[in-house]
Amino acid sequence: MKKIITISREYGSGGRFIAKNVAERLHYAFCDKELIDLSAQESGLSPDFIAKTEQNLSSGWLYSMMIGSSYSVYSTGVNSGNAHPVVPLVDQIFNAQRKVIIKLAEEGNCVIVGRCADYILSSCGKFPKEDLLNIFIYGDLDNRVKHAVKYYDLDENNAQKIITQIDKRRANHYNTFTENTWGDRKNYDLMLNSSYLGLDKTVDIICSSV
Repeated sequence: MKKIITISREYGSGGRFIAKNVAERLHYAFCDKELIDLSAQESGLSPDFIAKTEQNLSSGWLYSMMIGSSYSVYSTGVNSGNAHPVVPLVDQIFNAQRKVIIKLAEEGNCVIVGRCADYILSSCGKFPKEDLLNIFIYGDLDNRVKHAVKYYDLDENNAQKIITQIDKRRANHYNTFTENTWGDRKNYDLMLNSSYLGLDKTVDIICSSV
């Protein structure tokens, strides 16, 4: 039986709803936005800052470009007098989330949404493949637009553009911090079209697979 389920998803595909219902049905821990608070504790950064920053910038060098000369690549240790590299905040956030994701998976059965969890847990060397089930949820664009307008209060006229932008940010983030490509079938055990199956049937299939 699979102990750890990761669910990556296109925006508007119902991935979070599916993940939450899978967790409830299997009596697994559910980890999505909770990761923000845990990552804040790990990194010392504020939850609001992490929520606004994660996935908006795909790498440290982009962050450095954004703030320009106000951010030094090196800082000088007060006590030692030696210069040492400063880790960009975007990388600090990813590293904190990585530690939290691994710790959560070590604690027991769980469903983790997004944040490169599939790659992190598959590549860290701590979990056998038999314990992991990596899933990608996608859907037809028209269906995702309707879902996003209904459940996320997106403006119908701009919903398609927003969905495309969010998916692009997710892909950039994933492709930057992993050695894989977001949405590539080789990275997942299951890829499910929630538009075709419906949300409840998608939950059924995942639970049966587990």
